[in-house]
Amino acid sequence: MKIVSLQNELENNAYPGRGIVAGLSADGKFAVSAYWTMGRSAGSRNRVFVEEGEGIRTQAFDPSLIAGDPSLIIYSAVKVLGAKTIVTNGDQTDTIYDGLKNGLTFEESLRSRKYEHDAPNYTPRISSLLNVEGGKYSYSLSILKSDNGNPDNCLRFTFDYDNPLAGQGRFIHTYIGDGNPLPSFEGEPVLVEISGSIDEFTEKVWNWLNEENKVSLFVRYIDIQSGKYESRILNKNK
Repeated sequence: MKIVSLQNELENNAYPGRGIVAGLSADGKFAVSAYWTMGRSAGSRNRVFVEEGEGIRTQAFDPSLIAGDPSLIIYSAVKVLGAKTIVTNGDQTDTIYDGLKNGLTFEESLRSRKYEHDAPNYTPRISSLLNVEGGKYSYSLSILKSDNGNPDNCLRFTFDYDNPLAGQGRFIHTYIGDGNPLPSFEGEPVLVEISGSIDEFTEKVWNWLNEENKVSLFVRYIDIQSGKYESRILNKNK
């Protein structure tokens, strides 16, 4: 697979939806995780990322504007279990966390879940698991999606990366682009470049996201040798 520019992937897509990047920093020292939210509706744009323990959750910026089922926009997006960091676009974060605690694998934990119940989009559930332990690093990505818009069949794909290469990551997101209904992501996670310090990478990704549709961004760099981490959060709503 040819490595591509994350900048081009984002700047040429006004609405990739929620997105996850996982990979290894250019100097090979840090496991890298990024997750962002985007929105077209007032409800989707009415949220921020806030810290929650070692993780983060989404929170309504203006609680008076919450309408309908809030579970699709209010959830724990990041949780940490020992050496494992879980990052997802929905409440399946809790499902994975509980499954791992009970001895299930990442893939097994997600067997009980499927795409989101937001017909006619049936937004995919995208998830990542970063494992940093004993100076070693591996990560996995997952997508649960409808069968080309058919809600009677859930397609489940898991991608494992045992030996990440420096300066490279994988990018998965919910939508190919804008539309009605929104077309789900297709194919294998995209191989992208990762460069810069946590502050440089955070600033670049935030600037590359569509100004009108971006909502929040989370980035974490985890030191592979020590397991210590730094995080950054940017919210459009302030």
